[in-house]
Amino acid sequence: MDDNKQSHLQKLIKWGDNTKATLNNTSDETTEVTRWREQIENWQVDIESKLNRNTEISNEDIALLQEEGERIAFDMKNKGKKKHESSSALPYGKRKLPPLPYKYNALEPYISEEIMRLHHDEHHKSYVDGLNEAEKALYTKGMDDTIIKHWLREQAFHGSGHHLHTIFWNNMTPDSSRKPSGEIQRRIEDDFGSFDKFKELFSDVAASVEGVGWAVLLWTPRSGRLAVQSLEKHQLYQLADSIPLLVLDMWEHAYYLQYKTDKETYIKNWWNVVNWEDVNDRYVEAKKVKWHLY
Repeated sequence: MDDNKQSHLQKLIKWGDNTKATLNNTSDETTEVTRWREQIENWQVDIESKLNRNTEISNEDIALLQEEGERIAFDMKNKGKKKHESSSALPYGKRKLPPLPYKYNALEPYISEEIMRLHHDEHHKSYVDGLNEAEKALYTKGMDDTIIKHWLREQAFHGSGHHLHTIFWNNMTPDSSRKPSGEIQRRIEDDFGSFDKFKELFSDVAASVEGVGWAVLLWTPRSGRLAVQSLEKHQLYQLADSIPLLVLDMWEHAYYLQYKTDKETYIKNWWNVVNWEDVNDRYVEAKKVKWHLY
């Protein structure tokens, strides 16, 4: 093996050891800390297997290992910020594409690696770029008021696309419990009668999307209840003053390469990768918003 490649992989392993040591010294042994430690250990096993094999390691292999390490580091950094920072703000036009919280092939066989790479790296990035362009035009440049409606439409379309996809990636996991638990489980049972009834309704909503759009489970502070809604494109038929908890992308780019026109099977298989822990966390935060019930 090339000495430079071997040295780089050894540095990655050392970073993993140092990071695990930091995690082991923390007094806050949460589910997230346990998950990060397991992810680092699995990542190091992959690196070791590449170092110990007789065949030459490719540049693509190294890039994928580097990518996974960066994803873990990004997840740790940003989850840690949420605990210690009460508020922060991005400058207008400085939105960034968030990394996937798992490997591109992690959701197989239900969602293929090819789809995840195209969906995340190309489609989601286009919404981030479009939102940045709209924000710069609206907030940081001299505005030509004759085209303000154009930039407002661009902000709504690309901004909603960026926000929904950011929720979508975290709404999925390769380690799905397949069923909700905690507070969201109780709320679903209270509002829909049972999880099975909710699952059937949400699936019907997803199947009803015409052309391009989303199925969404919402928390509505004005009613103190959950609701389901289909969105056209990303921004049309939004239920105002509500908070998305669980979203399913029904644009063809989310499933066509694997499922062709069989979106019913896509919907059925998607339930196997729903991250109910993330949905529960979003619900716990969302219900802190208190309004008079009207």
